[in-house]
Amino acid sequence: MSSSPISGAGILGLILAGGLSRRMGGGDKPLRPLAGRTLLERVAERLRPQCAGGLALSANGDPARFRAVFSGAVLPDTVPDHPGPLAGILAGLEAAAALPGITHVASVPGDAPFLPENFVARLVLIAAAEGKPIALAASGERRHFTSALWPVMLRHDLRDWLGRGERRVGGFIERHGAAVAAWPVEPVDPFLNLNAPEDLAAAEAGLAGVSDDGTGQAMSGRPERR
Repeated sequence: MSSSPISGAGILGLILAGGLSRRMGGGDKPLRPLAGRTLLERVAERLRPQCAGGLALSANGDPARFRAVFSGAVLPDTVPDHPGPLAGILAGLEAAAALPGITHVASVPGDAPFLPENFVARLVLIAAAEGKPIALAASGERRHFTSALWPVMLRHDLRDWLGRGERRVGGFIERHGAAVAAWPVEPVDPFLNLNAPEDLAAAEAGLAGVSDDGTGQAMSGRPERR
């Protein structure tokens, strides 16, 4: 299956915030503070300039709890039983299909405050170069299945996939094929997972001295990394 041509103006950014965050003690992990700002604010700040089609948030429950820090659309799952990240991606693809000119969705987890500023650009380039419908990020030896670029045209097959009881993000990616763009993990992994309170503490301690330009180069007195 060939995908639609990719234009920077045709990309909707999607922040995935539907997880249960058990290792954080429950609640909305993207609303956790990191050095005085929520993870969600930091992720949105990184992703927004890369997605000319705007930003949306995948989350269930009352959307009002995000309004203080996020002004975009909040998208609940469109399939039952909370089947995981693919449900959020499906909600994003279906919302994008209703927007004129939007052909792709760039998804990132809601705990990615150090997202590279060339994240979307590199995924667009490698997807086009390799002719793959999906493109995803990698760092070190790990592929990040939810940090990815998805064509809107896959929404029907994804709905069928979930309807058959499938939940594996990697399985769906393997079904269609994906190009992979890799980032270095030094001086910091740009896709570092913040899954537990100690991860937040370590990230806050390491903010000072790492640049906020998405390159990972040290810069005295300038916060940010990922």
